[in-house]
Amino acid sequence: MPKKFIKRYMPDHEKIRNNKQLNKIFGTLLHDPNLLHLNRRSVSMAFFVGLFMAFVPLPSQMIMAAAVAIIIRCNLPISVGLVWISNPVTIPPLFYFAYKVGAFTLNSPEREFNFNLSWEWLGSELAAIWEPFLLGCAICGLVSGTLGYIAIRLLWRLHLLSAIKERKLKRDKKKSL
Repeated sequence: MPKKFIKRYMPDHEKIRNNKQLNKIFGTLLHDPNLLHLNRRSVSMAFFVGLFMAFVPLPSQMIMAAAVAIIIRCNLPISVGLVWISNPVTIPPLFYFAYKVGAFTLNSPEREFNFNLSWEWLGSELAAIWEPFLLGCAICGLVSGTLGYIAIRLLWRLHLLSAIKERKLKRDKKKSL
């Protein structure tokens, strides 16, 4: 079961609560047990947060995902970990797709451009495409976050129904013996 596998690698809540360095930085914010729990609500909300933040075009995605996870009290490690869907290898195709979605939504013509990681390129090209790019990022973030949320809720429910059915079969088998 994935829950047992993930739980094995999760930090201990008491260690976090008693860590003096973390308490200096975050105070009592990390004392909420929901930040490390693996339940349907916590994990599905963490998927929404992590997948949404993966489409935020800022270099501080992990910090923002952690802040939102703390505010809405969902699983912190999963939220922060899912942000890495947008990593240095996947950012160009993800953000190009987001730009295309934004351009389609705004019904604006798509511009042809060659990506060049420089301040000059950012100043000239990004200034011309920022509206469809940011709109596309928001749409892709909301859609992927919502799909992740629904998928986790559905998979969790299916797993739960399967476990209940399995227990019932075992119970019926014991009764027949």
